[in-house]
Amino acid sequence: MQPPNRTRTLAVAGAAVVVLATLTAGRGPAPEAEASIAVDLGDATAISDRLYGLFYEDINHAADGGLYAELVQNRSFEFSPADNGSYTPLTAWTVDGSAEIQTADPLNDANATYLSAAAAATIVNAGYNSGMAYTAGDDYDFSVWARADADTELHASLTDAGGDALSSTAALALDGTGEWTKLEASLTADATSTTGRLAVTTSDATDLDMVSLFPEDTFLGRENGLRADLAELIADLEPSFLRFPGGCIVNTGSFDPDSRERAYNWKDTVGPVEERLTNHNFWGYNQSYGLGYFEYFQFAEDIGAEALPVVPVGVTGCGDSAEITDPDELDLWVQDTLDLIEFANGPADSEWGSLRADMGHPEPFGITMIGLGNEEYKPQYYENYPAFHDAIREAHPEIAIIANSGVDDEGEVFDRSWEFAREQGADLVDEHYYNSPEWFLSNNDRYDAYDREGPHVFVGEYASLSNTWWSALSEASYLTGLERNGDVVDLASYAPLLSNIDYVDWAPDMIWFDNHQAVKSASYEVQQLFSAHAGDEALASTLEADPVEVADIAGGIGVATWNTAAAYDDVTVTGADGEVLFADDFAAGSDAWTVTGPGDTPTGTWEVLDGAYHQTAIVEDARSTAGSADWSNYTLELKATKTAGDEGFLVMFGVEGSDDYYWWNLGGWNNTTSAVEKSSSGGKSTLLNHDTVIETGRTYDLKVEVDGRTITGYIDGEEAFSVEDDAAIEPLYQVVTRDAETGAITLKVVNAQDKAITTDIAFEGRKLHKRGEVTTIACEPGCDNVLGEDQVVYPVTEQVKHLGNEFTYEFEPYSVTFITLTPTGKR
Repeated sequence: MQPPNRTRTLAVAGAAVVVLATLTAGRGPAPEAEASIAVDLGDATAISDRLYGLFYEDINHAADGGLYAELVQNRSFEFSPADNGSYTPLTAWTVDGSAEIQTADPLNDANATYLSAAAAATIVNAGYNSGMAYTAGDDYDFSVWARADADTELHASLTDAGGDALSSTAALALDGTGEWTKLEASLTADATSTTGRLAVTTSDATDLDMVSLFPEDTFLGRENGLRADLAELIADLEPSFLRFPGGCIVNTGSFDPDSRERAYNWKDTVGPVEERLTNHNFWGYNQSYGLGYFEYFQFAEDIGAEALPVVPVGVTGCGDSAEITDPDELDLWVQDTLDLIEFANGPADSEWGSLRADMGHPEPFGITMIGLGNEEYKPQYYENYPAFHDAIREAHPEIAIIANSGVDDEGEVFDRSWEFAREQGADLVDEHYYNSPEWFLSNNDRYDAYDREGPHVFVGEYASLSNTWWSALSEASYLTGLERNGDVVDLASYAPLLSNIDYVDWAPDMIWFDNHQAVKSASYEVQQLFSAHAGDEALASTLEADPVEVADIAGGIGVATWNTAAAYDDVTVTGADGEVLFADDFAAGSDAWTVTGPGDTPTGTWEVLDGAYHQTAIVEDARSTAGSADWSNYTLELKATKTAGDEGFLVMFGVEGSDDYYWWNLGGWNNTTSAVEKSSSGGKSTLLNHDTVIETGRTYDLKVEVDGRTITGYIDGEEAFSVEDDAAIEPLYQVVTRDAETGAITLKVVNAQDKAITTDIAFEGRKLHKRGEVTTIACEPGCDNVLGEDQVVYPVTEQVKHLGNEFTYEFEPYSVTFITLTPTGKR
């Protein structure tokens, strides 16, 4: 639901409301400033003109049951246990009468399953969520492919969940030729419902396939179109590009073209919808490919975004294992990629350009970028990538090539992939990271030192841990750093974009929806605000303010395992003053320990055996903790022995709860490396990687020193790492941009503190008007826009006087504020 208004809203005690920052300029003496921002209007750096875009993946039923406007679930009776263990060809259907699934003489080879219904049989489809959403007076386009041996009729109608009619019944005549025939009718809803059904009744024995129902009111009225409200929310983000189709659905599955769990091939997704070969979706459901490559390209064009397709490179990731090692087989996928570029850009009389023209778009779509692979981390990626890169460079030197850097923001794979991209001459490198709010707040300067001469950066997937305002605020702080480095960061896209609230595979997400409504998350509001004020130049600006004090790392201790059995003994915790805070040799049992796991759920099998504390189950994330949450500046020592399993062991410290802790992950990732990780509100980020692997049966003497915010680890007396968790929150985060066309200057400030910050602001150079526009989003950290409720996080815009080149402004707690000023024309 939309916010009730966009006027100034004051804080109300106990309520989560938006608060407009208080301007102090021109309204009496200003409080003493705690910070100052100085801007040099003459010192500008050009930034990317396509910085803010979108990443769309069919995850969380983002396509079928989401953006794709088809209301019928399983319209072609192709659902299978290969898609989801609960699926059958009649999933989402009920049958009153006699009907059975058939495969002999199907509609076509790609659509091999259909329903053979006897006379007087009624089939009813339940759609998605609670049912189909109908609006009184709206028209809905019904179609079906049918076959009968004698002249007959079909009857179609809209009903509610109880079977009561919500429309008149359409009678569709079918000639008894024994050939498949497409029948169409328009149905008008007589009432509004969110639990609607589609009912189809036979008069005589009839074969049915591709039973379809679309709202006539699709986005821009396109056939086989998109759900209007979702598409409009996406368009309102004003994206410069649209990356698709993935994500993990790009680089997973089998490379066998006959497999039901195939790697994503764009050729399966184009042409008539009834001829598109359905496929298993990596996220555990069926993908009809009704929303295919043509529709992606068309949607990108419709919203003014450049299409950015991502193709597989013969290597799977995201936990899958298939790889192409045969050069001849790889060549087929390379050619498919070249054919895709021809489909997008080729003339209408070329082989693949003619298919695009036949589908209704004779003019080329004009793509200029392509992504090779997604989150690749296997050695075969480095073997396969050059074949794609070289073929594209030779045939299409005008196309920018995007390599990728694995699944994390740092580490061995990340470093190797960046170096590989430089060697190959890639134009951009796609970085992905999903980290804690504290990580985003602490890494505003991530790209300050990036090489401006090598490949540029595409931040293709990023998000903080939730849809609360605190996460969105941390993302906003990070975006100021992206804009400041917009000369090397060319593209950025939050992920994921969409989630059906009843089919969640991943959270957080930017837009949440069900079958009839949607809500913009707090992250959406941040993304839209930054995208609408992107700017063409970053202006030199300096913040002066006292640093924010950050508390020492504090918390209890723990031991844990991940797909491993292990034994622990002789655990000692010593304070900085030499006081022993904790000691346990398990001679008296394990009463001092609490078995726990994700969400405080006890996990694993923990017991004392032979004087040591054992975890014997081969399970993920089994933990046992001890100590006090207020411990800080201490040394943890223990003995650890891996007894079985795939990985090593985990040593926990700074434990504040089941979602907030640090651990030293020794022998992680199938015992290939080790790392220090931090979990904040349930989301982990990596502070450091090192090369240690763990031997089964060997006892290790481990020591972790926690000194302030510095963590040092020792293995058998030798230092293994030392890292500082620089989790500092800056006093303010800020960037200043200029729109080249209008000359408008926008100061963007994020205050992530729990107090207002009074700030002196000075623009040096060209004279600015004293009247400007101020847009603010502010809320308590836990605010969250909830589907079906009034939004509590949204921007408020006000025209404000008494600004100009020098003024004082009070930035409210937990706020994002944009102040836009225009030059007067005087120097």
